[in-house]
Amino acid sequence: MEHSDSPTVLPQVARLVARSGDLKSELVAFAHSPRFARRLDARLEEAADRLGFLDEALVIETIDHFVLQHRLADGSSVLERFTAQRRPPLSEEERAMLLGWREVVEAVFEVQDCEGDAVVLHNLLDDLLYRVHSNLGRRALGKLSTGMFVAGRIVPVHPDTDAWLVTGNLTTYPPGDGPQLAQLAVQTLTAHPQLLRRNPEMLRKAWEMQAEARADFIEVFGTDMLVLNPDEAPVRMREYHRHLQDKALADLDVETPAQAVNGRPSLDELSRLPEELCDADTVAVIFDETEGLCYYADFGHLDALFTDPALVRDRAYLSRLREYLNDDSVAPMVIRRLVQRHPDNADAVFRALLRKPTFAWERDGEELLRRRKAKHFAHERLPSVTPVGARLAELLRTQGKKRR
Repeated sequence: MEHSDSPTVLPQVARLVARSGDLKSELVAFAHSPRFARRLDARLEEAADRLGFLDEALVIETIDHFVLQHRLADGSSVLERFTAQRRPPLSEEERAMLLGWREVVEAVFEVQDCEGDAVVLHNLLDDLLYRVHSNLGRRALGKLSTGMFVAGRIVPVHPDTDAWLVTGNLTTYPPGDGPQLAQLAVQTLTAHPQLLRRNPEMLRKAWEMQAEARADFIEVFGTDMLVLNPDEAPVRMREYHRHLQDKALADLDVETPAQAVNGRPSLDELSRLPEELCDADTVAVIFDETEGLCYYADFGHLDALFTDPALVRDRAYLSRLREYLNDDSVAPMVIRRLVQRHPDNADAVFRALLRKPTFAWERDGEELLRRRKAKHFAHERLPSVTPVGARLAELLRTQGKKRR
């Protein structure tokens, strides 16, 4: 585990930290100007409705997110507007500093050390260390001590330094809360694997874990795709998870994040289908090399369509394919797999669906997917398996022992 960047501390860090306070105040005032007031008020109302209250900490957090990360109608942020429109214009150093604040790191941290005007925080999510300052001075960090935990947001002081800056509030927790916070951390990681991007080693490990899990799936079933009825799917998935548990027994020190959080869930819990799939005619269980383990409803319905293109006369079949094509939650690989299973029939099916008699999958298929599933292509693909760092795993094991 190392610092997030090279441990270079430049002489201008203290000056930049001090200057950041004035610029942040100007930025927040800019966000409260009439041109943004209506949108900011809407974000505050949403926050209050979501949590049922609106205290000072939530107001600060909501404003900070609005200023740094909320996207306006033209795709820009309030931060980017301010940086471009501020008068008098910002210096190049100031512009670089503010635009660097677009890289927000939001996490649960453990306080590793207190060093002068900064604290060293260990991010339980990406397993990196961050040397963090406050533009309110050392007194703002004075409540922190080694071994405590904090939840909050930080941004780079400047892209040319390895220093970081508190943005918004820091919520503090005593050392004894570590195991419970670790559960929150692993749930956050599972839902947002993009948080590993800052740690290439963790990202590499995640891809390796996914590849190994896929190899286990293929070892058990002889294929990376099963098309089953909803009653059969949990039974077959139980075989897979039994295989994984048998492998895990070979190394008692290794626990998956789910096992550590939930105290080793039963095979039935691990094998249970997502509730929304229980009423499907068929369920495809696909362990794709890139997308990971995925479940898709009514895949057998579509497979029948590609097997017999004469079924295009039945609107129900075409309607289901149209839903697959237009649904952002359905990965392009699912459509590709249908075509790969029935390459000779794909053109006829899509010509009927699109009402384009000259459509040819080999020529037009990828362009169709990119147009209908633009959101999927707009983002880097990330593994669906999420590793945890050594410290996070230790805290999770501690919580597991308490439960037992």
